[in-house]
Amino acid sequence: MTETRDLDPEEWELWGAWTRAQRLLAQELDRALQRDFGISKAEFSVLMALWRAAGRELRVGELSESLGWEKSRVSHQLTRMERRGFVARTESGAYGRRTGTKLTAEGRGAVQSAITGHAGNIRRHFFDTLTPQQADAIRAWSEQTIERIESHGDVSARRP
Repeated sequence: MTETRDLDPEEWELWGAWTRAQRLLAQELDRALQRDFGISKAEFSVLMALWRAAGRELRVGELSESLGWEKSRVSHQLTRMERRGFVARTESGAYGRRTGTKLTAEGRGAVQSAITGHAGNIRRHFFDTLTPQQADAIRAWSEQTIERIESHGDVSARRP
């Protein structure tokens, strides 16, 4: 068994700066979605998953898997979004057992208006501040981290 060692002060500082930067970036992007488009990050995530899906429709299990969320969280989120008119539940298969979710016209409008604005905010707060070398390093590190964690069988870490 390999002995683990503590982080040195510079490593703790890097870790703290990285986690704070992630948190602040996520908060800023979330606030902008709410302020500019009247939707939450969770709503945007669901809308995007459905937008990208064939026929703009997914079964709840497929949506849960694509988002990396528990089915109960997806179900609660869909209930709230259905009340807002963004999604509609669908039934098909034998005896209507297969419950799916599809985008409504209002949901399509919400996601279409948010895509460009959200992309602009991501560009402004993230991409525009990176050099090509920094972007390459972040991509390489991210891909290595995903591969390392997913290859150890941690299903909860698998996200699209």
